[in-house]
Amino acid sequence: MYRKVDDFIQEWKQESQLTLSVLNALSDEKLGQAIEEGHNTLGWLGWHLTTSPVFFVGQLGLDLDVDLSDKQPSSASVMKDSYERVSQALLHAVEQVNSDAFMEEELQALGATLTKGAMLRLLINHQAHHRGQMTVLLRQAGLTVPGLYGPTKEQSR
Repeated sequence: MYRKVDDFIQEWKQESQLTLSVLNALSDEKLGQAIEEGHNTLGWLGWHLTTSPVFFVGQLGLDLDVDLSDKQPSSASVMKDSYERVSQALLHAVEQVNSDAFMEEELQALGATLTKGAMLRLLINHQAHHRGQMTVLLRQAGLTVPGLYGPTKEQSR
């Protein structure tokens, strides 16, 4: 849970860059890669990472004012560019919050009472969770897996 607005801002800057590194590893031809049929694909996960911040900060009463298609794009570069827009809009919206007391305000979301700081922690955790899924699929697809919290096997050689 975050107690200070600036703590979230600093972590979002780092974490959103990690998400971008995963999105940068995508190719149009491999967006359909899934662990097995019927499971989430690289494309679905990438678009979910792009659109879900709008939901999370919407729960806080913040508007990101970004126009996103309801339909998953068939272009990895469109997905990456959309994520960059969402990420910057989120950063801008949170930077406008003028008091750390915002983080302690309670809200009803996801069937629970949470603080806004806890909801932002869930956003960060959610992004990390799906990035992890994507790294497995990237490897299965034969694409380059970026180092996130340390080097990958290929980067260690």
